Amino acid sequence: MKQPAVFFGHGTPTNALGGPYADEWRALGASLPRPKAILCVSAHWYVPALAVTATQAPRTIHDFYGFPPELYQIFYPAPGAPWLAERVSALTGAALDEAWGLDHGSWSVLKHVFPEADVPVIQLSIDTRADAPTHVELGRKLAVLRAEGVMIMGSGDVVHNLRAMRREGGPPFDWAQRFHDRVKSALEAHDDAFLAAPQGEDAALSIPTPEHYLPLLYVLGARGENEAPHFFTDRIDLASVSMLGVRFG
Repeated sequence: MKQPAVFFGHGTPTNALGGPYADEWRALGASLPRPKAILCVSAHWYVPALAVTATQAPRTIHDFYGFPPELYQIFYPAPGAPWLAERVSALTGAALDEAWGLDHGSWSVLKHVFPEADVPVIQLSIDTRADAPTHVELGRKLAVLRAEGVMIMGSGDVVHNLRAMRREGGPPFDWAQRFHDRVKSALEAHDDAFLAAPQGEDAALSIPTPEHYLPLLYVLGARGENEAPHFFTDRIDLASVSMLGVRFG
C-alpha cells in the first residue's frame, strides 16, 4: 500500500513524555496504513555529508542536555533496515553509515506514532553543503519509495527560534504566527517557490538557522502532484516554535 509523506513539528524533547502533541501523533499513527519501513530526515542529523543509517539495530541517541532524567531512560528499539539503506543509497548516492542511530527528531515522535517500535526505521542526513533545490530534488528521488511501502518522514519545526522562546509559554510572537500561517497557505497553494526559498523579516526570524526547516523540503519533494495537505497539528509552542504537522497521502 502506498505510504504517505509526513512532516512533524517535533518541538521540545519533553514531548516524548506525553502531552497534547503526543496525543495528536498517537491519533495520526492509528489512522496511518502500516508501513513496511520509515525513512526519516531529522533536523538533528545536520552534517557536511549525505549519509543513510545502515545498521540492523540503530541506537537511541539522547542528543540534548539539561532535561528531566526520565527522558534519558527512554529507548526506542525499532529495528533498522539495511535493505532500505541500500535502496536509498542507490537512489541518492548517500553513503552507508553505521555510526549514527535514531536521534530525538525521530524517536521522540515515533514513540507515539508507532509505540510498539516494530516498524523498521532509517535516517537520512541533511547535507549542510546542499542548497534548497537539492534538498527538494532528493525528496523527489525518494518519492518512489512511497509506492514500495516506505513512509517518508521529515522532522523539524518550520518556526524554530530558541533565543526568542518563552519557556513560560504565552501567545506566539506576531512574526512567528505570520510565518507559520504563510507556510500553511503555501502548502495549500503548492507555492513551492516560496517554500524552497522563503524571504522577508518573518522568515529570517523564524528560520535563524536552516536545519529545522529543511526536513519540510524532503516531504515537499516526495509529495504527489495532486496531493492536498492535511494538517494534524497546528499550533505554536513556547511563543517561537511551530508544531505544524502536515501529511500528504
